[in-house]
Amino acid sequence: KMEITEIKAKITEYQQTGKRIFTTSSFQSHSLVLLHIIREIIPKIPIFFINTGYLFPETVRFKDEIADLFDLMVLDIKPATPKYLQKDRNGKLLYTSDPDHCCSINKIQPLETVLAGYDVWINGIRADQNAIRSTMKAEQVAPRSTIRFHPMLDWDGKKILNYLKKYNIPRHPLEERGYISMGCEPCTRKIDSEMQVREARWFGLNKIECGLHTDLITKE
Repeated sequence: KMEITEIKAKITEYQQTGKRIFTTSSFQSHSLVLLHIIREIIPKIPIFFINTGYLFPETVRFKDEIADLFDLMVLDIKPATPKYLQKDRNGKLLYTSDPDHCCSINKIQPLETVLAGYDVWINGIRADQNAIRSTMKAEQVAPRSTIRFHPMLDWDGKKILNYLKKYNIPRHPLEERGYISMGCEPCTRKIDSEMQVREARWFGLNKIECGLHTDLITKE
């Protein structure tokens, strides 16, 4: 596992070589560990929050609360395509008929624009989250030659939980209502005892990723 001192050293190395650095966050509980670590090195690192317009209201409020608590510079990015145009030929909203296209419009395209302005994208994916992420490396290349840095890749749920407890970091309010992995409200359900965490997203569909970690990564 990459320990905290190693994470900080790597980020400092990026800084010292003049790299333009940003991070993203979904502001779920597990995402806050990375933000808490990074802010000690780059207090005002740009943190892009992809507000699709379909998020739980609790997530948006929690994002604002954590931004104030940690004194973060959070930048909301939103899709360019208005919701009334996000429909298929039958008039159905895309999240019901073509969730991959929906994710592309609402998540991938907005962040792809951001990549053009930066050299390093720090994000908190973990190998234990699903089979796709288990094959990733600590450093990989994204479109526009941006470096993807995955410092939390080999952390597990227990280590994340211990960190949250150690620093008394608040938890996402929906967790106490049975939600563990939260994305857009229409595509998220409560977790039950038979499900793995990520199965709460796009339940019943042959889909486990929104595309940020499959489309915005250079295939080797």
